[in-house]
Amino acid sequence: MEEKYAALREAVEKVEIVDAHAHNIVALHSTVPFLNCFSEATGDALSFAPHTLSFKRCLRDVSELYGSESSLHGVEQYRNSTGLERISATCFQAARISTLLIDDGIEADKKLDIEWHCKYVPNTGRILRIERLAEQILDDGSADGITWTLDIFTRIFLGNGLKINTNVTVKEAQDGLADVLRAGTPVHIMNKHLIDYIFMRSLEVALSFDLPVQIHTGFGDKDLDLRLCNPLHLRSVLEDERYSKCRIVLLHASYPFSKEASYLASVYSQVFLDFGLAVPKLSVHGMITSVKELLELAPIKKVMFSTDACMFPESFYLGSKKAREVVFSVLRDACADGDLSNSEALEAVKDIFADNAKQFYKLDAAAKFVISANGASDHSSKLANEILDVVESNAKHYNLNASVNQINLENGTCPHSMKVATQSSEQDVSFVRIIWVDTSGQHRCRVVQRKRFHDFVKTNGVGLTFASMAMTSAADGPADGTNLSGVGEIRLLPDLSTKCRIPWAKQEEMVLADMYLRPGEAWEYCPREALRRVLKVLKEEFNLEVNAGFENEFFLLKKVSSEGKEDWVPFDTSSYCSTSAFDVASPILYEIIAALESLNIPVDQLHAESGNGQYEIVMGYTACSEAADNLIFTREAIRAVARKHGLLATFVPKYALGEIGSGSHVHISLSQNGKNVFMASDEHSHYGMSKVGEEFMSGVLNHLPSILAFTAPIPNSYDRLQPHMWSGAYLCWGKENKEAPLRTACPPGIPDGLVSNFEIKAIDGCANPYLALSSIIASGIDGLRRHLNLPEPINEDPQDGKLQRLPQSLSESVDALEKDSALEKLIGEKLLLAVKGVRKAEINYYSQNKDAYKNLIYRY
Repeated sequence: MEEKYAALREAVEKVEIVDAHAHNIVALHSTVPFLNCFSEATGDALSFAPHTLSFKRCLRDVSELYGSESSLHGVEQYRNSTGLERISATCFQAARISTLLIDDGIEADKKLDIEWHCKYVPNTGRILRIERLAEQILDDGSADGITWTLDIFTRIFLGNGLKINTNVTVKEAQDGLADVLRAGTPVHIMNKHLIDYIFMRSLEVALSFDLPVQIHTGFGDKDLDLRLCNPLHLRSVLEDERYSKCRIVLLHASYPFSKEASYLASVYSQVFLDFGLAVPKLSVHGMITSVKELLELAPIKKVMFSTDACMFPESFYLGSKKAREVVFSVLRDACADGDLSNSEALEAVKDIFADNAKQFYKLDAAAKFVISANGASDHSSKLANEILDVVESNAKHYNLNASVNQINLENGTCPHSMKVATQSSEQDVSFVRIIWVDTSGQHRCRVVQRKRFHDFVKTNGVGLTFASMAMTSAADGPADGTNLSGVGEIRLLPDLSTKCRIPWAKQEEMVLADMYLRPGEAWEYCPREALRRVLKVLKEEFNLEVNAGFENEFFLLKKVSSEGKEDWVPFDTSSYCSTSAFDVASPILYEIIAALESLNIPVDQLHAESGNGQYEIVMGYTACSEAADNLIFTREAIRAVARKHGLLATFVPKYALGEIGSGSHVHISLSQNGKNVFMASDEHSHYGMSKVGEEFMSGVLNHLPSILAFTAPIPNSYDRLQPHMWSGAYLCWGKENKEAPLRTACPPGIPDGLVSNFEIKAIDGCANPYLALSSIIASGIDGLRRHLNLPEPINEDPQDGKLQRLPQSLSESVDALEKDSALEKLIGEKLLLAVKGVRKAEINYYSQNKDAYKNLIYRY
């Protein structure tokens, strides 16, 4: 019998394993009892640990490894005399762990940092607990005097069992936050509503970046209510369409609910399994039974290994040793029973111990790009401390423990918006750019040194004059009529969820910022806050969320000199969608797309546009606020990469009056509980959209003259908004009509007769995306409140005399805005006053300086 399975045993013993969930080791002189190496018990219960089957077996295994006396005293004596370095080397060498992911959220006396572990495991990554992170944020913020609101907490942060309330309301979460804070510091999050809220927001992060999520199920903490640890309680999450694409791994073999976990993995594509902790903490019979139960229904490709080792190097060895023995026993029996052939069992060994985890956590993709100290690619060198940013939400008293895994490379870049963290190797970062977008749509930044940022600015922000939101495209001083001047100062506070390494300037990071009057009090003029306000109204009144996707049209210009005069001209003269135009620009476009990919900004397509040297990059569809953040970083990337190539990229609507214009069209849809509700439920509906969709879009059409003050913010914008230019010059809408300022879209994959979104064409690259989206959403809210209906669509080229023209100048759109009381109430009187003041200053300046528009290429 043994000879028959010799190849299987050899494969199990030699395979290099991926340990996907473990914890930090502690120093030898830590106060943590060595008995905890063998038991999860604490206090008086720990004294009974030596009488368990697991303890007796594991103690023998450790003493045999060390060659010490087979007693607890004998092993401890050996440990103390040999030293932590040597016993760790012995344990890890015997364990043959190739990759180690460490959850460093468990507090322990004299806990060693992750870097210490890198000496023993080639590839080491980090797991960051969301619950611990949340508690730390609240503790630190309270010490700094922050007045907490749910919004502030959520922005910085970005369980009663596994019965998660997927529809927890903002009010419930706010009340939960207040309840947690009333208990004082140190903060311990125990309120179910707040836990559910944190958990659901974590899933949103995971879904946005296709990051795996670990969830603690079954046993593993004495504070858990084991009755609520059954993974079947997760069905409300698994059935929720919003999270159907999340990839979830259930830890601890869900013991004693291993059969239930196996069932879930068999019927839900997003569910994977990990049998750490059950091995080696159970008896031999228990371990074998638990793993067999996992494999009764679950696909082998969905079962993974971890040691769940904690505090002691011996626990890594024991987890690895027993896992090999158990997996051999289970696969051998499967072969004997006829469930597997020998070759299938050999494949299962590689899958369970390594390949499944490599694919699930995308470990091979990370290793390929690791740069060693001498500059060579080295698969055996450590993946820096932050290679894997794993976000873990461990509602410890409520057995909810989730982790979101994200690969970040030591010498690479990290995703931007909604990033759980921006864990670049900070030693080689010199500066951090703190970016905001002003009322005129210009990107501006303050730059601080890395140490200053981390020591002070990330918590306290930097000072900024009130006048910063009253500047125009022509002057860096406050415009009249804005109610803003050089008197008064705000705090520009970094939104840490957006901090990332700059791909084109790798010794710098950038971060988007919010504006505060003081900690906890947002400034009324803050564009990002304005967008959050209208989104909150839409969510609270109609339970709706907005998704958006922008199209970026821009010109690439080269400098030429003639008769001592310099000028910028198109660097190419090819035609629309020309292959030769793409060829000539491909080195630049490749670099732009690589930068966006490193920032986790999805790109749907790109092509040459109609203008000479004009190109378009279509961005992926995502949540509204994230789409605005993505647009800012995309503009930054396009301009910066063009500069590297000696070119100038401009988004100006009409940089040359004889050229084609450039827009920044935005596609809008509505979702409810993750489902597109702009689209009708069947093809027999009116116009292919839902009633909710029609009312929202009708509100946008109704307010479009006023919206233009936000989406077409400079006089030059109206040189673009002309008939027969595919920019939308008349107040109308159409079905797939590119001459209409609003058009419904039926992209590939949408059933015939239905529309999934609508496009707003009357928007350009000078618009502040936060203000533009705020005006669009506020208009949609008004349409929903008043149950507005759309007129009949215009499915031909609009003509004068038949339809009302949209404003033909910025002054006309400002006039419309001044009469629009609905937008004033939703966006805010003070912010609107500033917008109108800046727009009037633009009108005055460019009316007196007819050629001044030519300088806009340096601003936008």
